[in-house]
Amino acid sequence: MKKQQLSIVLVGAMLFAVLPARAAPAATEQQAVHVLNRLAFGPKPGDIDRVTQMGVQRYIDSQLEPAALPYPAALNERLASLDSINRSAGEVVAELTELRKEVRDEEEGAKQRRRAGLGAIALQTAQARVLRAVDSPRQLEEVMVDFWYNHFNVFEGKGVDRALVASYERDAIRPHVMGSFRAMLGATAKHPAMLYYLDNYLSTAAGYTPGPRRGPAAKARGLNENYARELMELHTLGVDGGYTQKDVTELARMLTGWTYDQRALMRDNQTFRFDDKRHDQGVKLWLGREVAQQGQLEGEMALDVLAAHPATARNVSFKLAQYFVQDNPPPVLVERMAKTFLDSKGDIRSVLRTLFASAEFMAPAAQGAKFKTPYQFVISAARASAAPVVNIAPLVATMGQLGMPLYGCQTPDGYKNTQDAWLNPDALSRRITFATALAGGRLPLASRPKTPVPLRQMNGSKDSAMSGAMDGAIMAASPAPVVAQFAAAPALDPLQLQATLGGAISSRTLATVASSAAPLRAAMLLGSPDFMQR
Repeated sequence: MKKQQLSIVLVGAMLFAVLPARAAPAATEQQAVHVLNRLAFGPKPGDIDRVTQMGVQRYIDSQLEPAALPYPAALNERLASLDSINRSAGEVVAELTELRKEVRDEEEGAKQRRRAGLGAIALQTAQARVLRAVDSPRQLEEVMVDFWYNHFNVFEGKGVDRALVASYERDAIRPHVMGSFRAMLGATAKHPAMLYYLDNYLSTAAGYTPGPRRGPAAKARGLNENYARELMELHTLGVDGGYTQKDVTELARMLTGWTYDQRALMRDNQTFRFDDKRHDQGVKLWLGREVAQQGQLEGEMALDVLAAHPATARNVSFKLAQYFVQDNPPPVLVERMAKTFLDSKGDIRSVLRTLFASAEFMAPAAQGAKFKTPYQFVISAARASAAPVVNIAPLVATMGQLGMPLYGCQTPDGYKNTQDAWLNPDALSRRITFATALAGGRLPLASRPKTPVPLRQMNGSKDSAMSGAMDGAIMAASPAPVVAQFAAAPALDPLQLQATLGGAISSRTLATVASSAAPLRAAMLLGSPDFMQR
């Protein structure tokens, strides 16, 4: 698109931002649009009619039982072809270890093999997430993976975690997204990705001296409080959960010895190990209770207490309500959800039922109250476009350009899901650029480019989590100049796109789009503030 045309789109989008709130469509369609934007990553063609016909409650019930919704055959085939995500954590770590050894070889071929191998691991991990988010009928499951991964965030760019992220999401997050909070808490606590990311694998009792070993185990000297702090502050009780710094230290002591052995991981896929020699054998005083020496059971008891604590119920309920309803959710809703959390012993599905059955969730005032994160925006645009996604690089690259590289949040608190974190003029401009390229058929989603483009070049940041590993493996797709290498893809049909989005687009926006030049209409729909809300 020429600069002049792009400017028209930008100006139009900025004007939309000051227009009145969207007009409400018919009640049943309004509800269908609402649940598809909240329980799913937005509608695909035909989804609004399907949900309207089956009924919103039936749709919600079906999404709460994802195992009953089979994957399409094509999606199953794509996922089965990704060998990195289907192998054990130990196998992928062993591959990463071998690839890193090759860096000592000055031969250029060895360096290229290393880059390609590292890139393949990162690429396949990203492919699995994006393909499911776009094409899985289990949309609520994918939405909850997004939610819980950020809640229990692990940064892919830290050392061995590049090889562990796929297993972490597959084994510690996905099985529990609508199940037991305590089970997920334990699974994340014991996974080597979390043990490594927050350094608990190094934490030992004071005075511990490691044996004559090389590698990470040799670094294990002294207490490390990183995981214990985030376990209470982020994963369970919350920053105002009533604990003290002394409680953080005592919990860290209780979790000494919770580690993994990389050789055992690579040899037998032993992902967790309790090392009694590293454990602090003393009595602890934690959250007002005396904790006698019980070895690994001290940590298990701590997870039991934290998972059942009223502060955890409120913290988790607040975050869920903030994600699904409003940036500042109604306190009465949070309290109802917290009660369900406690009554059900942390059953996430029960808490979600309380949330989705609430008047606050379905209230018209709640619609349009959530601004899409870059991840939600990109995935929802791909779904609405119905474009076949063979090459995920344009989508992943855009997430990076928008400040949300996949698996790339370096801090333990994960990515925010509130408007103030993502709404700014530069971000709007970048979103509209992506919308323009997608609508104009200028993103190579259906094929790979002829020339590799380093993703760090696309993201504009050499520190991106994805940048180094994907160079030469994931093919980037900025709207220019790389796309010139491809045969033009069909531009999106604005009428079909408008039908797909239905009542998500206001009548005022539709009138503005209709009065614009035909080649700009699809881009203006995807670049409108209406579409950027969910």
